[in-house]
Amino acid sequence: MSEGPLSDKVVLLTGASQGIGAATAGILGGAGARLIAHYRGQPGDREGAEAAVAGMAVEHRHLVSGDFTDNAAVERVWQDAVAWRGHVDVLVLNAAFMDPAGGIDDSERNWERSWATHLQVNVQAQARLMRAAVRHFRTRGGGIIVLMSSWVAQRGVTDPKMIAYAASKGAIKAVAQSIARGYAKEGIYTYIIAPGIVRTRMSIDFADMQGGEDAVTQTLAMREWVPPAEVGELIAFLAEGKVRHLSGATLDVNGATYVR
Repeated sequence: MSEGPLSDKVVLLTGASQGIGAATAGILGGAGARLIAHYRGQPGDREGAEAAVAGMAVEHRHLVSGDFTDNAAVERVWQDAVAWRGHVDVLVLNAAFMDPAGGIDDSERNWERSWATHLQVNVQAQARLMRAAVRHFRTRGGGIIVLMSSWVAQRGVTDPKMIAYAASKGAIKAVAQSIARGYAKEGIYTYIIAPGIVRTRMSIDFADMQGGEDAVTQTLAMREWVPPAEVGELIAFLAEGKVRHLSGATLDVNGATYVR
């Protein structure tokens, strides 16, 4: 059995095939977690998830796939995760959808499509997993939820094309905060991470809409993007559950660019 601060934890991590999720998978594995790594199921996703957990012993890792546009798939992901070791101790909600559509000037068709997908993947699917986790944790005397939100949930977006994305991130943040307040007395702790510009494919695509990477970098206090591994290290720390009274907090990770 590998040793580490998370060697007694079974962790379900969504969106583990790339970006923050892939970096976090490796960090959680290095901390000894028994990791269930979720991936969407699109071409290349399984290969990405396999690469993310490649450093872990085979018996300490388990892959699950599911497209969060489908609520039945969301339920299957949770059931598969619990079945692997009989329980889950930590739920890390990292998977998300971002599309530059759903803005004021979009066509009616694009507006409807974008809002429906953002709300399904970023709110409904995440809320369903949190609901299942809370019910599960209540039978076990507690558990931990870590939600990946965004600084747009607090400050809005710079590009009005992204309104649907911002709304979804704000909505799921409210769900997580409500769970934190409602179930802390039962040992269920919920933490919200609000990253700024993290070096991921999603952020690079966003930067392309804002004049390019250099233009975005110049708006940042540190003049650099957040490395995905820094977010992963924070997730691993929160998964330990050492600072219970941080439950309900939103942790900003943006290099002092947005200070509240």
